Amino acid sequence: MKTRLSADWRRRQRRILELADAAAVLWAMSGALVLRFGTPRGHELITTDGERYVVVTVVMAGIWWMMLGFWGSRETTILGYGTEEFKRILSASFWLFGLTATVSYVFQLDTARGYVALALPAGLASLIVARILVRSYLRSQRRDGRSSSTVLLIGGAHGVEHLARALRSQPMAGYRPIGTYLPGAAMGTSIAGDLDLPNFGHEPTVSAITDAISIVRPDAVALSSGVPLPPRVIRELGWALAEMRVNMIMAPALTDIAGPRIHTQPVAGLPLIHVSTPNLGSGQRILKRTFDLAGAGILVAVLAPVLLAVATVVRMDSPGPVLFTQERVGARGTHFKMFKFRSMVVDAEERLDALRAQSEGNGVMFKLKADPRITRAGSFLRRFSLDELPQLFNVLNGTMSLVGPRPPLPSEVELYQSHVHRRLMVRPGLTGLWQVSGRSLLSWDDTVRLDLYYVENWSVAGDIAILLKTFRAVMARQGAY
Repeated sequence: MKTRLSADWRRRQRRILELADAAAVLWAMSGALVLRFGTPRGHELITTDGERYVVVTVVMAGIWWMMLGFWGSRETTILGYGTEEFKRILSASFWLFGLTATVSYVFQLDTARGYVALALPAGLASLIVARILVRSYLRSQRRDGRSSSTVLLIGGAHGVEHLARALRSQPMAGYRPIGTYLPGAAMGTSIAGDLDLPNFGHEPTVSAITDAISIVRPDAVALSSGVPLPPRVIRELGWALAEMRVNMIMAPALTDIAGPRIHTQPVAGLPLIHVSTPNLGSGQRILKRTFDLAGAGILVAVLAPVLLAVATVVRMDSPGPVLFTQERVGARGTHFKMFKFRSMVVDAEERLDALRAQSEGNGVMFKLKADPRITRAGSFLRRFSLDELPQLFNVLNGTMSLVGPRPPLPSEVELYQSHVHRRLMVRPGLTGLWQVSGRSLLSWDDTVRLDLYYVENWSVAGDIAILLKTFRAVMARQGAY
């Protein structure tokens, strides 16, 4: 029954994606056709001169739709979580139009460049919007515990518990643990009770494991790091799972490493995993700085009226300066002045020591939901993060970045453990993973983990994704106080 239900949601999701892709591609190609050839002269170009653009539109839309399938953009393992789905859409689309340009050049076809120039961006925009809507539907299903792959976890007790907690922490990835199998463990051994996962055996043989799988009937089996099974047994288990049509997932002991840093190389039948060093070279720093300057410059120009309006509100709400400056620690431990719109009373810093005992922060950072120092206007500004807009000027002067770790106070840096200082390898950010993952609701360990993950896995695409998520996080006001 479980297998049939799993197959049902997978088939349903693929059909939805096939329909959404077809609608998006046809909409874009038809729109390009109308916009390019919507004049009387354009109509002549469609029907004369040997250029049948109605036929071209239908054929290219069909090829585009098929290439999205060939590139695996509808595989259920990549849906609902991460950016791989969108990367494959972009790759398939650019390959299509690259091939179109190549064929037109080789065979000397007089293809209307305006038509192609309209179709590509329109198609990409339509596909991305359609996929976002479908993803929203899938995520709503997964929030209710549906449309996810059930997983039986196999390995040592500690490895299985870590894997179970990781999967439970990201339900939108679509993996739902339903039980464990602890080969070689003593009878009665189980993982933490709060996970509420029954154990289905301890015998370290393929026959015993497959018997348990036949009872549980999961969609996939995940082998945790350090699974106490010899290579021969794992290989035979893989054969058995293939016959049972159950997927096998290997979960290595690698944490907080992004996909682009992982490369697999088969050697003598062994899949060796290479982990590249973090992208912290001078070339990446120049690229990031260029991105920061362009982004901050555009945002300052666009948000100039908002900046003026907020400054006026702060000035009228309470006595004191419009801007609040505070010493923070930046890249390589250098100190700088961070700008914010003032959201507290003028003597807020002097009153801090009296409030430290009431801190609701994570042990290192001071946070207080009902902070009496916050002004009436400041409460509104903080709720929507408007008080942080002047940090765009920190980005322009080079002390901050658009995206990066949270800018710490000197007093916080004094409490850092040695490994936490890696946060200071890059400029702190106006926003970051901490901003889009809960902000003040995060524990200190989670804050550090997210910041270190960002430092070691930085990319321009990642920065863009975080900036887009920031807007949603600000509107949701989660963790903002």
